[in-house]
Amino acid sequence: MATGLGVAFFAIGQVLGLPFWESLIFAIGIIVANVPEGLLPTVTLSLAMATQRMARRNALVRHLPAVETLGSATVICTDKTGTLTENRMTVKQVFLPDGLRDAAEVAGSTTDHGPFFQAALHCQTLREVADNGVRRLLGDSMEVALVEMARSVLGHRAAMLPRVDEVPFDADRKRMSTIHQGEGKRILYCKGAPEFVLDRCSAVLTAQGTVALDPGWRERFLQAQEAMAERGLRILAFAYRTLPDRADRSRWEEELTLTGLAGMEDPPRPEVPDAIRRCREAGIKVIMVTGDHPHTAAAVAREIGLVRSHDPVVITGDELRRLSGTQLQIALDSPEIIFARVAADQKMLIVSALRRKKHVVAVTGDGVNDAPALRRADIGIAMGVAGTDVARESADMVLLDDNFASIVNAIEEGRAVFQNIRKFLTYILTSNIPEIVPYLAFVVFRIPLPLTVIQILAVDLGTDMVPALALGAEKPDPGEMRKAPRPHRERLLTWRLVARAYLFLGVMQAVAAMAAFFFVLQGGGWNYGEALARTDPLYLQATTACLSAIIVMQVVNAFVCRHPAHSAFAFPLAGNRLLLTGVGIEIALVLAIVYTPWGNALVGTAPIGLEVWMMMLPFAAGMLALEELRKLVVRRVFRA
Repeated sequence: MATGLGVAFFAIGQVLGLPFWESLIFAIGIIVANVPEGLLPTVTLSLAMATQRMARRNALVRHLPAVETLGSATVICTDKTGTLTENRMTVKQVFLPDGLRDAAEVAGSTTDHGPFFQAALHCQTLREVADNGVRRLLGDSMEVALVEMARSVLGHRAAMLPRVDEVPFDADRKRMSTIHQGEGKRILYCKGAPEFVLDRCSAVLTAQGTVALDPGWRERFLQAQEAMAERGLRILAFAYRTLPDRADRSRWEEELTLTGLAGMEDPPRPEVPDAIRRCREAGIKVIMVTGDHPHTAAAVAREIGLVRSHDPVVITGDELRRLSGTQLQIALDSPEIIFARVAADQKMLIVSALRRKKHVVAVTGDGVNDAPALRRADIGIAMGVAGTDVARESADMVLLDDNFASIVNAIEEGRAVFQNIRKFLTYILTSNIPEIVPYLAFVVFRIPLPLTVIQILAVDLGTDMVPALALGAEKPDPGEMRKAPRPHRERLLTWRLVARAYLFLGVMQAVAAMAAFFFVLQGGGWNYGEALARTDPLYLQATTACLSAIIVMQVVNAFVCRHPAHSAFAFPLAGNRLLLTGVGIEIALVLAIVYTPWGNALVGTAPIGLEVWMMMLPFAAGMLALEELRKLVVRRVFRA
């Protein structure tokens, strides 16, 4: 646009009979005045500063554009364990064939059900390490809780049998098994989701011995599972068998003997309910995607305020496989929806369906299998504590504390970044008009050129830079998280912003700049039509006055641009120390440009008197008053 205008005005200058070099200088001036040279470094530095603020709030941004994308997020697909909850497991209930018991009752009991506790003790992948002389377990918090329960019950019989093999956990099988060498025999211990373990069992261990797992026993276990899930507990089933010699590995997890269920509590993070409320106020939909039982997921969702109705839509992984793409998109329109017992690959189906509905999707993940969903999402969010390297490499952002509330804080920062860029965009573009008008007046009215190219650059790349950066570092507006997400395709440069910068603030600055220019000329005895040499002291003082007026007006502009509708007086001066520093630097620079020999030589200026500065102040005050009046009208119109 700037180049096009420059070429057009060069042609106009030639038509008006200007010498070639004057037309060329005029065209270059128009181009330089139209291009906000400081915008590129200011945008980049603003985004970089936002990533630093996010890091202080436990959100590490890996890709800079993700900062801005976060601000337009409309949906968050989040895991449950470790993100919404503390990932601090404790066994609360166990179901043994003789009934449901609280874990506290079991802790001091004798081991009538030894194989159940032996399975909890052995079927794990923990490491035991010494920490300052104290032995402790490292690994999954769920397995730590199970081993501690088993040790408290088994006591001196909690010796570990040597492990000889294992069948690792798989997201499709939802179970794992370990094989241990006993006295002359190999024992397989299995744990996993109840429905996936029961299918592999043919018997159940009771106080009277091993009996067939008939429909009656199966129903008792399923009812116990339902009762424990209603409490929001995470449930695992345990089984075992003695492996025959030379048994086929593919058939190890068959003909198992079921021993019991364990229900574990993972308390929600205390800050999550408030984060969910903030998402709801901000128009962001939160969808829980978990591998846990549907009742467990629903109970936790209700506890944290994610679900408030009595009948939220709960879709399991099996149901999801049977849904067509259209059916899934219709289901996603439900105001409250939970996905339970889903595999990692199904998470990508959910993300893809949401994106087809034109949502901007943020999704969390921690495992290797979550990587495709993290890449597919608009914002992939990996766990920094429990996440794998693959997940972190695939993500745009890493949560340093694995906390859902940190996602909401990051979204708030993302929204603030977008608005801050608009603030300093308004600030920078405003000075384009007082930079363009002198060149138009130079051609149309045949007056001395009020502003040189180097003086334009002194504003765009000098005095404007730090205040613009300060506007980019504004703290998030408390009201920003009470607005709906902005459309992802909404442009930074809107007609409302352009009109405010070019047709309102810019016009006032241009009037002040040209008034200062003519004030000095007339005070020096200049007459209209009189030519002035580039080195004439009067001309140098006049251009200095024009430049100084622009900078004085930009000082006021820095404060009025802190918000497009709120009064400049609504913000405490100490609320943005960088802005005060930037204004101080701006004033120091203009004084150096005007009153130092090197400033005069570099920018083409000359010292001006106090009366010139005093002449500029009413214009600055008028700009402040008119902008405050405009904001008052805007607030009343939008409130009405």
